[in-house]
Amino acid sequence: MATSAVYISVASRLGALQAVPLTLAVGALLTLCALRYERAQPVALRIGRDALSVWGRSGTLLAQGRIAGCSQWSGRLLVLTLKPEEGRTSTLLLAADSLPAPHFRELSVLGRRAAGT
Repeated sequence: MATSAVYISVASRLGALQAVPLTLAVGALLTLCALRYERAQPVALRIGRDALSVWGRSGTLLAQGRIAGCSQWSGRLLVLTLKPEEGRTSTLLLAADSLPAPHFRELSVLGRRAAGT
């Protein structure tokens, strides 16, 4: 949809033939961004006693830290704030259907306990 919108917008100003290279470049850029986004998605969680670590597809550590905050919406969505020893906090958004139910429950309990609610 985005590449066709670029083509329609550019073709009306520059002409159909001159719009093709720009449209292909935008399509390639969007494809690369989508692949990068997909690779950056967490695939493994390691739940510790006081900490949580999030791992990517290639085995790289994406985020790690103790759970410092939690928000939960009706058992369907869980937002955890991870605070590492040093550096910026990171936010982890988890849908209930992305985890087995016992793990989702465990994370929500850990989050509520850490948030003090």
